[in-house]
Formats: sequence, C-alpha cells, structure tokens
Amino acid sequence: MSSPYSAIFAAPGTKGFSAAGFLGRLPLSMLGIGIVTMISQITGRYGLAGALTATHAIAAAVLGPMVSRMVDRHGQRTVLRPATALSLVSLAGLLLSAHQRWPDWTLYVFAAGAGCVPSVGSMVRARWAAIYGGSPRELHTAYAAESVIDEVVFIVGPILSIGLSTAWFPEAGPLLAGCFLAAGVFWLTAQRATEPRPHPREAHATGSALRSPGLQVLVATFVATGALFGAIEVVTVAFAEEQGHKAAASVVLAVYALGSCLAGAVFGLLHLKGDPARRWVLGVCAMAVSMIPLQLVGNLPFLAVALFVAGLSIAPTMVTTMALVEQYVPRAQLTEGMTWTSTGLAVGVAFGSSAAGWVVDAAGAAAGYLVPGTAGMLAAAGAFLGYRRLRPAPEQVGVGADDGDDESEQALA
Repeated sequence: MSSPYSAIFAAPGTKGFSAAGFLGRLPLSMLGIGIVTMISQITGRYGLAGALTATHAIAAAVLGPMVSRMVDRHGQRTVLRPATALSLVSLAGLLLSAHQRWPDWTLYVFAAGAGCVPSVGSMVRARWAAIYGGSPRELHTAYAAESVIDEVVFIVGPILSIGLSTAWFPEAGPLLAGCFLAAGVFWLTAQRATEPRPHPREAHATGSALRSPGLQVLVATFVATGALFGAIEVVTVAFAEEQGHKAAASVVLAVYALGSCLAGAVFGLLHLKGDPARRWVLGVCAMAVSMIPLQLVGNLPFLAVALFVAGLSIAPTMVTTMALVEQYVPRAQLTEGMTWTSTGLAVGVAFGSSAAGWVVDAAGAAAGYLVPGTAGMLAAAGAFLGYRRLRPAPEQVGVGADDGDDESEQALA
C-alpha cells in the first residue's frame, strides 16, 4: 500500500471502521441490481423491476437525510441500529412477497420500507473527518481510500447479486445484501472509540444542511448523475440478456467500477492545487462525455471497454464532492450534508432506472443507453449553471471550535 494510505490507516480504529463500512456498503451495489434481477427472473417485467428499484431509491432519498440528521444529533449507535432493523424487516417482506407472487402493491410497500437503510458511507467518512478534520491532505487521502472502497463494493456487489440470483434462486442476491447490511452496521456501531461526538444543540439550531447554496448545487447535479448510474445498471442487465449472457452483466458492471477504482487510487496520491469546484465541474463533464460511446455499443466486449473508460471519471469526482461538502456544511451537520449528496444520487437512480426499464421494454436494450446519455448532459448543464454558487459559506468558519476534544473539531477551511 502506498505510503499516504499507510499513514492514514495508522490511526487507531481506522482499519476496523473502514472494514465494517465495506460490509455495510455492499448492499448499495447489491440491492438495486438484485431487485432488477430478482423481478426480471420471476416475472420477466423490466418495467416493474425498474419501478421497484426507483421506489426503493426514492424512499432512501427521503429517509436517508432524516436518519443522518438524527445521527448528527444523537450519535451513530443510537440511531443506526433501529433504522437498520426496520430496513431488514421490510427487505424480508419484499423477498417474501416476490416469492409468493403477492399483488404488485405489496412489492412497492416493502421496497419503500427497505429504503430506511442508513448511508453507511457517510457514517464512515464522518469518522475520518473527526480524526483528520484539521489535516486537509490526510483527509483527501482518506476520502480517496473510501472512494476506492466504494468502487470495490461496486465490483464485488453486482457479481455476487446477479450471480447468486441467476445461478441459485432469484431472491438470493437481495438476501445476501441484507446479511451484509446487518453485519456491517452492527460491527460499525460496536466501535465506540471512533464514533463522532453528536451535536444535539448545534444541529437543532441551524436547521437543515441543505440550506447551503453550494450543497444545493451538488445535490441537484447529483440527481442527474444518479440517473446516469441507475440507467446503466438496468440497461446493461437487459443488454446482456439480449446477447444471451445475462450473468455476464455482473462482470461488465464490475469492469465499470474497476475503472473508477483505479482512477480513485491514483487520485488519492495526488495533492492538487487550485479551485476544487472547477475540478468538480470538469469531472461531471467528463462523465457526460463518456456516455457517447455507449450509444454505439453492439456487443459485450465493446460495452465493457466503453464502461471501463466511463468509470475513470467517477471516483475523482466523488472525492472532490466530499471535499466541497466539508466546505459548505458545518461540522455539526457533516453526516447529514454527506447524506444529501447520496440522496441526490438515490433520487436520480430512481428516475434513471425507472426510465431505462420502460425504454428497454418499449424499444430494446440498445435504445436504453439514450437514458444515461441524456442524464449525463443534464448533469453537465447543472454543474455549469451552478458553478457561481459553489462558494464556501463564511459563517461556517469556526464551527466546532468550542468543542475542545481530541476529535479535531477545528475550523473548516
């Protein structure tokens, strides 16, 4: 492991909470694609599969910031365990209703309840911020490491989810995702030494983190970015099925994540100067441009190469996003602020997966790649139009200065 990464993991407890976060985040890449695979296996209806994925994503978008805001006020252990239990019960209901062929409305109810899943990635990044909040270089490397872990999740998760659901039984992928969620969250919340100290008074007084204009730009742009991600998942599964190799969709999506993983690992070793907001806009535009080759896809090998190239811009953009969130959001609301970006992605995934499912049903898988292409253009337009609002709020300077503990509660740059 390169020395900057070795240095950040030398702090006590970092390896433990990062490993727990890896397990807890696996459902992020397994549930959506698992629902698509499960429903398409059982019913053959991609429209229904995309709509259920959208329902789950919208519920996560609504409930996620609420859960994270309560975490900022009351602590991770207090909030995450009951929220996870609710999500697991709903997921069990979803699998049962799909297996028993209950009416469609029961699928939607349980898919929405499963959206109570907490944003584990935000919880882990909040722990890194508590340790390295006063050291921008180390925090940049830590965020890059977590982005690499995110991409490893998206390499491993779809392979497990699609592979198990196609080779074993349709419900196997989502079932394993629930097991990973339970293990990851309960392991993470058992590690009390690195848990960020809650801020009940400050979080209550300042209102929602989404009041920040800069955060609003990030979230709005990430809605279109999420639509890009969600559409690619659904269309790739359908395209692989049309090619007669549905299980190969997991490998192709893993190659997509691999490109992002490699780019994130290299990006974490760099200490770039200049305006991070400008870097973020360039990253979003690169993601949009990378959607062009997908419109020409004709076979799975070409698709894998195109997605690998498309993945190269993802992790650097995500790392820069987390750095910008830390500029725009007070420390007392950092978990909520990070979750809002995930919420934007989740809303986008909901629209993207649903739209892609209907396009695939109506016009075939190849036409479905028009959906991520359109989403990429919308994301680039949102980044350009919102660039002038990407300014750190001066009133955030000094937040947390009165805490006086060892959590690096220093002023945010």
